[in-house]
Amino acid sequence: MTQVFLTAVWALVIYLLCIFLLALRLRDNSIMDIAYGLAFITAASAAALAAGTSHPRFILLDTMVILGGLRLAVHLFFRKRGHGEDFRYRKWREEWGNSFLLRSFLQIYVLQGAVVLIVSSPVLAVAASPGGKLGPLDTVGLFIWIVGLLFEAVGDWQLLRFKKDPANKGKIITIGLWRYTRHPNYFGECCLWWGVYLVALGSPGAWWTFISPLSINFLLLYVSGIPMLEKKYEGNLAFEDYKKRTSPLIPWYPKT
Repeated sequence: MTQVFLTAVWALVIYLLCIFLLALRLRDNSIMDIAYGLAFITAASAAALAAGTSHPRFILLDTMVILGGLRLAVHLFFRKRGHGEDFRYRKWREEWGNSFLLRSFLQIYVLQGAVVLIVSSPVLAVAASPGGKLGPLDTVGLFIWIVGLLFEAVGDWQLLRFKKDPANKGKIITIGLWRYTRHPNYFGECCLWWGVYLVALGSPGAWWTFISPLSINFLLLYVSGIPMLEKKYEGNLAFEDYKKRTSPLIPWYPKT
């Protein structure tokens, strides 16, 4: 486990340092949003090289991480194309002043690298010790992961389609999956990592990697997900009404 972990750490350090240098050249730290999904692929690929395993459970997890990471990166690439630095990163650039260089490196790249490492813990655990044959729990985990991927992909597609219609400018999306949850893509992300964790439970001693999906849930519910995004809509009467009627994360029928 130590060798797998250290290999993943070094791979992430090199990868994120390259992204940081590229962001400095482009004056755009929001490229880290695109790089975030690919960071999971970097960690999983490093673990595969270190462990040299071809166990079906690791291959399954590796495939799940690669598909999830690529989907997120491709989606964010096309959403960002043609736009400058995201408003969150622009705000930090203004607020941090002379300490911007150091704080951006630590609070954007190093911090997100640590998050990727923690969230990738089920994959690293399985790479080090894949366990026995695939079983029912692996099937359940894969099913939950597929549900999560569909929620992410469909939710993002519905939002992009809604925003492309000029008639919807300034409006809040309340149709499709967004009728049942204010953040179907975040719900999908949570499902992805709970699915990964359930598959990883086939590895002996991997029970502790529940910190992976719990970390995702905590970040999306209380830190960088829902709170940061919804702060943008404070004072918007349409959104406040939507917020009262609609579940923040877990899909449910809207209140009347």
